[in-house]
Amino acid sequence: MRASSPNMTSLRQRKGSRGKEAAEGQTQQSNCCSHHHPDKILQGDWSWGSIIWTSIGWSVSVGLGLLCSIYVATLHENDLWFSNIKEVEREISFRTECGLYYSYYKQMLQAPSIQEGLSELIQDNLTESRRTINLLQRMNIYQEVFLSVLYRLLPLQAYLEPVYFYIYTVFSLQAVYVIALYLTAWLLSGSWLAGTLTGVWYILNRVDTTRVEFTISLRENWSLPFFALQVAAITCYLRPQLSALQQKVTVWLMFVTTFCFCLTWQFNQFILLVQALIIYALDCGDLLSTTQVTTLYLVQVSGLLSVWLLQFCNSMILGSLVLSFIVAALFVRHCQSSLRTGGLLLRVAKLLLHTGLVLLLTFIINFLTKRALQLQSDEHIFKFIKSKFGLGPTRDFDASLYLCEEAFGLLPLDTLERLAGTLLLYPYIPTVLLLSGTLVAAVLQNLRPKGGGVEAFRPDVAYNLLHTVLYGLLAFSTMRMKYIWTGHMCAVAAYGVCGTEIWTLLLKVLRCNTKALLRVVRYAVPLLLIGWLYYKFWPKLMEELSDLREFYDPDTVELMTWISTKTPKQAVFAGSMQLLAGIKLCTGRVLTNHPHYEDKDLRERTRQVYQVYARRSPEEVYGILRAAGADYVVLENSICYERRHQRGCRLRDLLDLSNGHIMDGPGENDPDLVPASHPRFCDAIKTDAAAYTALFTRTFQNKTFYVYRLKKKRKNSAKTSSDPV
Repeated sequence: MRASSPNMTSLRQRKGSRGKEAAEGQTQQSNCCSHHHPDKILQGDWSWGSIIWTSIGWSVSVGLGLLCSIYVATLHENDLWFSNIKEVEREISFRTECGLYYSYYKQMLQAPSIQEGLSELIQDNLTESRRTINLLQRMNIYQEVFLSVLYRLLPLQAYLEPVYFYIYTVFSLQAVYVIALYLTAWLLSGSWLAGTLTGVWYILNRVDTTRVEFTISLRENWSLPFFALQVAAITCYLRPQLSALQQKVTVWLMFVTTFCFCLTWQFNQFILLVQALIIYALDCGDLLSTTQVTTLYLVQVSGLLSVWLLQFCNSMILGSLVLSFIVAALFVRHCQSSLRTGGLLLRVAKLLLHTGLVLLLTFIINFLTKRALQLQSDEHIFKFIKSKFGLGPTRDFDASLYLCEEAFGLLPLDTLERLAGTLLLYPYIPTVLLLSGTLVAAVLQNLRPKGGGVEAFRPDVAYNLLHTVLYGLLAFSTMRMKYIWTGHMCAVAAYGVCGTEIWTLLLKVLRCNTKALLRVVRYAVPLLLIGWLYYKFWPKLMEELSDLREFYDPDTVELMTWISTKTPKQAVFAGSMQLLAGIKLCTGRVLTNHPHYEDKDLRERTRQVYQVYARRSPEEVYGILRAAGADYVVLENSICYERRHQRGCRLRDLLDLSNGHIMDGPGENDPDLVPASHPRFCDAIKTDAAAYTALFTRTFQNKTFYVYRLKKKRKNSAKTSSDPV
């Protein structure tokens, strides 16, 4: 094996038509940083120094993980005074879809037995009125099932309330998340100081790295820790000099973490699609062996298919773009055996043709699969993507619901200001730029026919570089996706600070590049950074933790109490998706619609139920609600008179546009819109006019909510009485 240069992240490998295939039966060769790695135990070094040094690194990782977990748990307690508020207030604090997911954990605990609880979930008729659905197939709620079973079996009931068992589990996953990022930085740089810096940056940038303290049940808070573990496992798998046993263990770790990630988030297919594109790019650049590429693809496929089986053959997984892409990539790759022959221009031309064929075959496979399965569950996501980039209709109600939410808009620039404030952005940008330039040069060299003896890019670094770049682009396009990017961003920036690459280049420019000086700089700079961050932000963290608040939402508490005590247990409620999720959790009543939007029929029903905020006649609204099986409808002043969004993005505006009506207030309207022939229902019903009181009876009201009961029409009367009730 040739000696490595400390100049760049590099391996030496043979190039040419057989260069990549020659690496099939062996692990990739040593890289420039291998002698800097403290984790020599992985390479068989069991000296006392290595054991102690590695043990310290692991201890620091666990300490930082626990610190992050305790930090977010304390913030949650301080913000709500969670330990002191009533049970109904605790449940109301699970806002929007979080309440829906938590309700199934509560439902499983209240079931007479585990078997009956599972049966109720598989044949559920409470989540959507007049429909029986399989919740384990429709939603990703296996984590709630698992926790409820665990709570039943463990002797915890006398010591820990169910809600605390749930939220502490989620907060504990934050510790797993930090440890996974820590390991990724450690593996990349060879120094656990990089992991320490990663954990510190993750905690200090909490606003942009996680929102777990106020959206506990959100699916991403369950899945992203497993995704970070998967990235750490891939990083380890792509490192050189792994034994056969270590490779097998790493592959199993990749599968388990991929499986857990897919099982806990319904948007797993879109995240894995980006990851599959990264693997494809590395393959095209001759940075991975055929075995590695195939293994990574098969890990993704096996994880998705395992979840497909557990979710009772959920067709949305089979119709996912990522599965179609992997099948197309493997098929075209197998058919084009001469892809890696010829000169540079010829190989580039072949790669472009290869990519075109893969994309074409991907869309053909995906189209045929969806036609065969009659799959329409995820079409709203593609409508949103088309509308976001101006490729689809701008009046589509489902797409507009996403486009008008800030979380699905572009990444605000103040995010970058906050990241720069903790010094995270300053090492991150030069690290990415330097590595990107080096990667391009390495790929071009790989594609040349006579590239023997040149320095190639470390595949683990290449993967993490493309990972941060592509998920960064995703974050810039959709703000909600930033939580996938910012955590990994901390690991990449820490690698830039603690790795050899940037410092070697800088010391060469200064003409003082020596091993001793490089070693001093690599350890002194991160220690100085950590010390400065402690001095700058520790007082702010203490001030934040001393800020005590209390949950206060008396109107919602009053509404939930009234529903629980004054309405039949089988009563069906209609209203906004967000409120109905809370009604199900707090009262157990039947819903017409809910926030889990991955079903075409449910999306259409939601649009119909929302006509209570449109300009429709009372007879039309009554017919819509009756068709959905509603007994009560809850109207919210915050929606009827909404001011949070600008004109054109208020819910009532979206409904007006969908119905072809002119919007409220001053401003322009499209020429094809016409004035509505009826007043806005949510406002007009409060006048108690005869047309409304004949069909609806007001049963509850406070400053925020109005609840109306739907009357039963008499079969023998063509017109209802005009006398007010």
